[in-house]
Amino acid sequence: MRWVIDGMNVIGSRPSGWWRDRPGAMRELVDDLKAFAEDTGERVTVVLDGKPFELEGGDAVDVRFASRLGRGAADDDIAALVESDDDPADLSVVTSDGDLAGRVREAGATVVGAGSFRRRLDG
Repeated sequence: MRWVIDGMNVIGSRPSGWWRDRPGAMRELVDDLKAFAEDTGERVTVVLDGKPFELEGGDAVDVRFASRLGRGAADDDIAALVESDDDPADLSVVTSDGDLAGRVREAGATVVGAGSFRRRLDG
């Protein structure tokens, strides 16, 4: 199993005050994803919105920022990742965005809700 994470969707799935410190929330998510990847041995890619900054996922997490700024930028990048993958049936995309979920399902990936995945990270 390989995971593609809609990062801001997972961050926004709980009212933690993340909007007061977006970079801090992104760092926290990447740390949580590193622990998840190390525990499960599964590969993780996270796509984040916004202006890129230094954010290390190490060997465990492939951290990417959307290729452009603006509405739907990360969603478009995630859909493109799935559509260009050699084995999209091996991908689980974490999002609660209905449009993105439809796009990646159509391309062959499985969808896991952001809130459900967040609870798994917190568990």
